[in-house]
Amino acid sequence: MPEAQANDWQPVSFETPSPNIARVYDYLLGGKDNYAADRAVAQQIEQTLPEVHLGVKAQRAVLRRVVRHLVGEAGLRQLLDIGSGLPTADNVHQIAQAVEPATRVVYVDNDPVVLAHARALLADNPETTVVAGDLREPGALLADEALRKHLDFEQPIGLLLCGILHYVLDEEEPARLLRELVDALPSGSYVFVHHLLAAGDDREAAATEAILRKGVGRAQFRTAEQVAAFFEGLELVDPGVVTVSEWHPEEGGPRLEENPVLRLAAVGVARKGRR
Repeated sequence: MPEAQANDWQPVSFETPSPNIARVYDYLLGGKDNYAADRAVAQQIEQTLPEVHLGVKAQRAVLRRVVRHLVGEAGLRQLLDIGSGLPTADNVHQIAQAVEPATRVVYVDNDPVVLAHARALLADNPETTVVAGDLREPGALLADEALRKHLDFEQPIGLLLCGILHYVLDEEEPARLLRELVDALPSGSYVFVHHLLAAGDDREAAATEAILRKGVGRAQFRTAEQVAAFFEGLELVDPGVVTVSEWHPEEGGPRLEENPVLRLAAVGVARKGRR
């Protein structure tokens, strides 16, 4: 390693600690990048909501469908994934670059363990990079030098907010934060939101919310109408804001009628037009 790089390098601390939602999610997906505190929270969720595994798998499945749509049908060649979480099977760059190898992807997260894993995974992928950033600080995020170098803000970008906005509380003004991000995007860009719902079975929603608040310290379940409001001023892609299994469903996928847990999350994709 060159001397300048060696002097700049800092080891990542893996002392852990308190539960982290990315690692809880990793456990629920069957991953191994998690700790005892994360597993304890995940197991609490499993006990209260045994169908939770179907829910997280449905989230990954709709993310795959959205990325394929954005790259394959909408023709985007740049994706910005904020709150990307730990690398798992079918990561955004893998899905996108399977459709178009030249697609550029930026992953953003604020967890050092996530960042370390992602950087190791992507060391040999020049079209994809990882930056430290926080959705709650859009100005700093958008000003990041590595992000600006990797993405061309003169060309359309796909903004992915998959399972992240429900960890931004109302007092943190999620709509304002999203608007700042959208305002920075050029016309022809797209926004994808996956959000937990305060809907469906009241017992399941209340129990899941209580566990999340206790385990990871924050969670703001919202109604479908509140989720739809995040897309104000944008052109919603059909079929609009719907449950995860209803957005461009694949043949043989889980059906809402047979799996009530799928009512606990909504998704939507929208295009930024000219103003």
